[in-house]
Amino acid sequence: MSLRLYIPGPITVSDSVFKAMSQPMMGHRSKGFVALYQEMQPKLQSLFRTQDPVYLSTSSAWGLMEGALRNVCQKGVLNCMNGAFSDKWFDVAKRCGKPAEALRSEWGQIVDPTAVRAALSTGKFDAITLIHSETSTGTLSPIAEIMAVVREFPDVISIVDSVSSFSTLAIEKDKLGIDILLTGSQKALALPPGLSLQAVSERARARAATITDRGYYFDLLEFHENHLKGMTPSTPCISLLYGLRQKLTEIEAEGAENRFARHLRLNEAVRTWGFQKGFELLPKREFGTRGLNCFQNTRNVDLEKLNATLKARHSLIIDGGYGKLKGKTFRISNMGDETDATIATLIAALDDGMSEQGI
Repeated sequence: MSLRLYIPGPITVSDSVFKAMSQPMMGHRSKGFVALYQEMQPKLQSLFRTQDPVYLSTSSAWGLMEGALRNVCQKGVLNCMNGAFSDKWFDVAKRCGKPAEALRSEWGQIVDPTAVRAALSTGKFDAITLIHSETSTGTLSPIAEIMAVVREFPDVISIVDSVSSFSTLAIEKDKLGIDILLTGSQKALALPPGLSLQAVSERARARAATITDRGYYFDLLEFHENHLKGMTPSTPCISLLYGLRQKLTEIEAEGAENRFARHLRLNEAVRTWGFQKGFELLPKREFGTRGLNCFQNTRNVDLEKLNATLKARHSLIIDGGYGKLKGKTFRISNMGDETDATIATLIAALDDGMSEQGI
């Protein structure tokens, strides 16, 4: 049975992408590969809102997240934490042997720009990590306000994870002064997992050049040297790159602004349904992210039973909460290729599943 995935990633992949991915293989040092790589760069730069190169990595986004720390952090990294994945970034920094400190907020709260300023004012940090959209809680931190603070500290290199916000709304990388903006393939880009992308500033590469133990696989200088030749440092998953080219073509045809508007409209449709059922978001409404909604399970829905019903009757599933919020929240994705019609079908299915529990 084929399930439609309304979890926050991986999400459902279209037939057009799968078809594109089935094209014949080629050498990753061939002229054909160079043409594929270079064809995608302008479209990627447009989507990242940047003039910087966009590097492609056969890894999850965590590869780039760890690699960024190894490339740009020497004195210390401030890890902004407000959910499961930003909390994990702090752990990863310590495992990499980096001097790391936590700037903690409650799960579901935003990263506070004032607290960022106070922490960076200590002078202990030359890097900062921030998750724009904390997927575990559906919380969208105010990136413009935070980056305005970070720009006050020119020695601090910024690393921003946009894994569940990229292509759901505009992130003005260059205007905001983000040094490394990274994302993964399996969320709003609606590709299979296993590909990650990062737009990297010259500032970040200059810092990397001073770090002697930055490794190889995620070395920003290796990425750049190969980028100039239309290549990747190591053998990539070429089928995923075929899929990415197809997705970029589809995004261009839809138009980025139309894509952003569609994600907002569908997000609000799910949110309105939740409010009508008596649920509230975990974050404040104004800080809910665009690609999913994280609802508090205030009506004590049996989420395992609900998903069993959704799976058996409607061939779809939602998420029953992540980490310490499992069972206490539920998350519903509207990312990727969803339409007004598919979200309407989802809502009807949710009504059916909820009615079974008297809700």
